[in-house]
Amino acid sequence: MIMKTALTIAGSDCSGGAGIQADLKTMTLNGVYAMSAVTALTAQNTTGVRAILESPPDFLRQQIDAVFEDIYPDAVKVGMVSSVSLIRVIADSLKSYKASNIVVDPVMVATSGAKLIDDTAIEELKKCLLPLACVITPNIPEAEVLSGMKISGEDDMEAAAKVIYERFGCAVLCKGGHSISDANDLLYNADGCVWFRGKRIDNPNTHGTGCTLSSAIAANLAKGEKLEKAVENAKNYISGALAAQLDLGKGSGPMDHAFRINGENREEN
Repeated sequence: MIMKTALTIAGSDCSGGAGIQADLKTMTLNGVYAMSAVTALTAQNTTGVRAILESPPDFLRQQIDAVFEDIYPDAVKVGMVSSVSLIRVIADSLKSYKASNIVVDPVMVATSGAKLIDDTAIEELKKCLLPLACVITPNIPEAEVLSGMKISGEDDMEAAAKVIYERFGCAVLCKGGHSISDANDLLYNADGCVWFRGKRIDNPNTHGTGCTLSSAIAANLAKGEKLEKAVENAKNYISGALAAQLDLGKGSGPMDHAFRINGENREEN
């Protein structure tokens, strides 16, 4: 049996809702063989992050080498990377192995507005990693950082996405979930703007939505889908995972990544 493959390069989430764990679940449920290179271990749950232990750069490089030299990935998703040295390792490795279908989730700003990586790392991300991407998936605060613009509506999203596209040479999926446009996302690429209209799902448990969306896009690209279709299918997947109304944990809980399987099991029972 031949199966398409995808690699996630990101941090772990021991509670399973975000990071590497969410990526692996998402890729698997979207029909590809999922692999990982861990940038950091975290002690976290639905209420917050308690501790972070970053991977040494050489060890991250060896993880990436081990994957590419044996099971070459058809797509790569890059998640949160907080240090200059790790960003350089990832960029150098992806260029060396001529990786394709690279999806970068430029995790820089929390939903609260707090910056998650320092200015030096942001500059390295801009210089080394974003130009390698097929598509990047910033939320509104991250799009503001990358474009240098304030975003307060859909016209601003289009203008900012155009600036980011022209600056870094990669397609941009600007996520409108931060109270800008009721879950409407904007894809900007060489063909211009494409809006993906979505109905906001009444579910407070949204831990890991960014990780999940970018991983689903990578999985769909690995299967050979065009970018617009890959985004559409990824949006449908995440809507289903949210609509399943999984309720775990004391904070903002995880989604039901296995909602399709779980739905079948419920019907059987």
